[in-house]
Amino acid sequence: MSKPVDDAVSTVRTYIEAHRAAFLDDLTEWLRIPSVSAQPGHAADVARSADWLAAKLRDTGFPTCEIWPTAGAPAVFAEWPSEDPDAPTVLVYGHHDVQPAAREDGWDTDPFEPVIRGNRLHARGAADDKGQVFFHTLGVRAHLAATGGTAPAVHLKLLVEGEEESGSPHFRRLVEERAERLAADAVIVSDTGMWSEDTPTVCTGMRGLAECEVELHGPGQDIHSGSFGGAVPNPATAAARLVAALHDEHARVAVPGFYEGVTELTDRERELFAELPFDEERWLRTARSTATHGEAGHTTLERVWARPTAEVNGIGGGYQGPGSKTIIPSSALVKLSFRLVAGQDPDHIEKAVRAWAADQVPAGIRYEITFGPATRPCLTPLDHPALQSVVRAMGRAFEQPIRYTREGGSGPAADLQEVLDAPVLFLGISVPSDGWHAPNEKVELDLLMKGVETAAHLWGDLAENWREAH
Repeated sequence: MSKPVDDAVSTVRTYIEAHRAAFLDDLTEWLRIPSVSAQPGHAADVARSADWLAAKLRDTGFPTCEIWPTAGAPAVFAEWPSEDPDAPTVLVYGHHDVQPAAREDGWDTDPFEPVIRGNRLHARGAADDKGQVFFHTLGVRAHLAATGGTAPAVHLKLLVEGEEESGSPHFRRLVEERAERLAADAVIVSDTGMWSEDTPTVCTGMRGLAECEVELHGPGQDIHSGSFGGAVPNPATAAARLVAALHDEHARVAVPGFYEGVTELTDRERELFAELPFDEERWLRTARSTATHGEAGHTTLERVWARPTAEVNGIGGGYQGPGSKTIIPSSALVKLSFRLVAGQDPDHIEKAVRAWAADQVPAGIRYEITFGPATRPCLTPLDHPALQSVVRAMGRAFEQPIRYTREGGSGPAADLQEVLDAPVLFLGISVPSDGWHAPNEKVELDLLMKGVETAAHLWGDLAENWREAH
């Protein structure tokens, strides 16, 4: 016997089904705008995308819709206050820019001419991130249909940036300058995904990122290895030794102080990761690798989601052409990146790496370390009331248990958490097969509608349970 569906769930689904076709027509119209932030030739398209979204949010019912300019591409801000002055304030984050795409990259059709095949919508941005931003427009309307209200149960805000696919170079400044307007009790990030079509999940955190280049200089020019080899320091050898010293025999990062402050996994979190249907052999095929490797004492999922890492992204120096050239090179270069987890401070990591390098580089080698802008990690505890609201809302939409993941990559969500001092929750319905950044990107339409359903249930759950939690 099938499980009974409560009245709110039934009302939401009926409303969504009645408006599904119009919703998809609007989404495909937006997807036709090639809002590629990384290519200056598309700057006008990115601006047009922002204008289109602001107009559509006004049509949805948001009384406040604004275009926020930055030194780069514009962001869109919208706000819809609740009729309840004591309701919590929720900020939804996403982005309206997309990755570059062209037919010759391997697309079956024009990437900016959306095509529906079966139950899949193919277009650049279908999943990352226009589809996942846009489901909130139908979601809030379905929420009102189910509650009979004229405004959301929460004070609802949206911030949709235009430079995420270019590294969000101006995002933090925007958030800092507009912090008063963006103030929220919780942030919902809809720029993420789920484990699979059959295993709906909610992400609880993302790793941070620190990156650096180490330039090593020895002789003032390339010199003869027969005349001088073995008698002067070699910067390429120094680079190799630096890389070799990065990890110990247990694959732990050997930089002193690197693990200071790390928030360790709880037993419950490890149990929840272990519940996921993880196929390591299949994962290795996706990684195009033949073996796993990493910090001893941790599973593969723990390593990529919840443990900090140090990786060599590039190493070079000396002669690289065909044949031999017996020289001691004048310089070498190492590129390093550090994925950080909750509790780690990028400023501390930079100081620790600088001190470590100073101990590793031999006399006679001059070196320079250059760090780029860092991204902080973010993590929401499993028992946080706002996270549990997301889990319950997804559970009503999917009608099955919701499991937990984290994200091994990094993004601007941590800036929102830090500047606004608000917990970050992740609500995404994309699945790995959607092909973010790849040819033939798509979104599963049934899952997109589950995102709509989740958003429709979320605002009422947050309003009720946030009040109880406080």
